[in-house]
Amino acid sequence: MNRGFYTIMAAQFFSSLADNALLFVAIDLLTSMNAPASLTPLLKLSFVLFYVLLAAFVGAFADSLPKGRVMFIANMIKVFGCALMFFTVHPLLSYAVVGFGAAVYSPAKYGILTELLPPEKLVPANGWIEGLTVMSIILGTVAGGTLVSERGSTFLLGFDLLPGIDTGIDTSSEAAMAAVVAVYILAALFNLRIPDTGARYEHQERNPAKLIADFANCSATLWRDKLGQISLAVTTLFWGAGATLQFIVLKWAERSLHMPLDKATNLIGVVAIGVALGAVMAARMIPLRKSLTVIPLGIIMGLVVTGMVFVKSVNLAYPLLALIGFLSGFFVVPMNALLQHRGHVLMSAGHSIAVQNFNENLSILTMLAVYAIMITMNLDLDIIIVIFGLSVAGIMFLIQRQHAANQREHDSLGLIGEHKH
Repeated sequence: MNRGFYTIMAAQFFSSLADNALLFVAIDLLTSMNAPASLTPLLKLSFVLFYVLLAAFVGAFADSLPKGRVMFIANMIKVFGCALMFFTVHPLLSYAVVGFGAAVYSPAKYGILTELLPPEKLVPANGWIEGLTVMSIILGTVAGGTLVSERGSTFLLGFDLLPGIDTGIDTSSEAAMAAVVAVYILAALFNLRIPDTGARYEHQERNPAKLIADFANCSATLWRDKLGQISLAVTTLFWGAGATLQFIVLKWAERSLHMPLDKATNLIGVVAIGVALGAVMAARMIPLRKSLTVIPLGIIMGLVVTGMVFVKSVNLAYPLLALIGFLSGFFVVPMNALLQHRGHVLMSAGHSIAVQNFNENLSILTMLAVYAIMITMNLDLDIIIVIFGLSVAGIMFLIQRQHAANQREHDSLGLIGEHKH
């Protein structure tokens, strides 16, 4: 891997760290506002909304400028969204603006990998990126919990950055948000150091109607591709399930393990550690041509999730959540690499990532909306967990059957043959 790749990793790490810390600062803000419990999952829903709404446009934007510049612009949008919370703008709206920045950021972040690296390095690169992203989720989650804790608030409010100058930061929430803004700015500085790969795409379309038509064509192309459709289905399910699981674990920690928010964030960190380990192992063990062999792990992961209903102690919770994370990381990294490779072969990097983002975030929107409805209906948490786990396992089983059918149907094609188990 070259120096440019490590600069991308650093920029991604700090940007993702701030995204995750801000989520828990926003959750704490909602709690202090005595907002209904159903609004908590809607925070994440507001964050991913622009991934879906802008999907047809951000791919073209990512391909119209050097990727490092796109990532810098996106990070500054995140800073603006975070700053809105200082002016008492509702957390749902502020976090949606941060999501707007993240939607712009994502196609550039992944698209630059295919410009910078040869196909055979995509799985290891994804292992590094996913592992580091998950590490940022761990640290961001723990940092978010620490920032909103009593000890963290006391430290931040007592920290005198500019002696003799009143910064106007008087509350624990404002201090936490200021810390998050500082991390976003650090990420933006790394963005400025990302090298220009020299990749240039033909003139990008600016007509919205044509962009939507082009996006629909790219989406149909990827879903029709026998390898693309399987990897896209798996990653779509994974991200929807992962986002929902985050909120289920927080609620489960509160109800079953009697943990406050700043302690419950540690459990999210444990899941993320498992994902990081699984991602690194998959990067070492699974070459691109064998990527589809990991599908059964998704079924097992869904079944393991249902085991949460039997766990009432923290000592059992940690290994269970680490196992769920490990299985997730091990099966999603090869799927992600395969999807990027197929997307790069079939269309441009920015457009294929935009299609991936649209599907994955539509899944997050749908699953979080269903979870919010279940919470509003006061459905028992154990029932929600079982429905969630069995749904994931069932959908993964159907994807596995579709892959088997694709292999039988196209057995004579060398492209499919080389991906046989």
